[in-house]
Amino acid sequence: MGKKGRREKLSPCSYEAEFYEEDFDMEINVPTTVPKNDHQRDYNRVLYGMKPMVFAIGPAGTGKTMLACYAAIQGLNDESFSKIILTRPAVSVEEDIGYLPGTLEEKMDPWTRPIMDIFGEFYTQTQIASMIKEKVIEICPLAFMRGRTFKSAFIIADEMQNSTPNQMKMLLTRMGDESKMVITGDLRQHDRKYDDNGLKDIYEKIKDKRHKHIECITFEHADIERSLVVKDILEIYGDLKE
Repeated sequence: MGKKGRREKLSPCSYEAEFYEEDFDMEINVPTTVPKNDHQRDYNRVLYGMKPMVFAIGPAGTGKTMLACYAAIQGLNDESFSKIILTRPAVSVEEDIGYLPGTLEEKMDPWTRPIMDIFGEFYTQTQIASMIKEKVIEICPLAFMRGRTFKSAFIIADEMQNSTPNQMKMLLTRMGDESKMVITGDLRQHDRKYDDNGLKDIYEKIKDKRHKHIECITFEHADIERSLVVKDILEIYGDLKE
């Protein structure tokens, strides 16, 4: 697979551009990530390390998704991986995305938009559309994963506190050879009953244990790197209280 080109911002639900071969013949400039705290430093180490499965658990604003996207783009650019798989539970008053209008990508856009915004820092709208068309970037809802195996892929499973235990188990067993999977989430922000929380279920099974192929990084409220006013709002709502 060739290397990628430099990109501009992308607009919502714009996945219909034509595929241009030259888009895949240019290198992009992936910035060197400078961790802002110890937990980000640990996270970066495992993102670029040898263990194939990484859990990043903690509050919003700690860089869980952003740093995972940077690592995925870098891995695609240096050909460590041949594709990026994106998934996120589609939980919105228990909507079934099959009844929503549009293509699969358009149906999933409200849930994948935060990740696509990060990709838009490096790729143009045309390039992202082309990469989706060619399955270099694949948006794969959990409901459509059963029976699949992802090989040579960097898989980002975002906001997985909204998954069920069965969905989480199914996701984790999709990994194939030469792949890396990053699972992110915040145990305090979930749209399901706490006892039906797939992230909580797997976290209870792996925490405080050493695993040969799994790493778990836990972020704290002190690691939030968003603006001071966001921290003020979180404190007002009590989300910064330990």
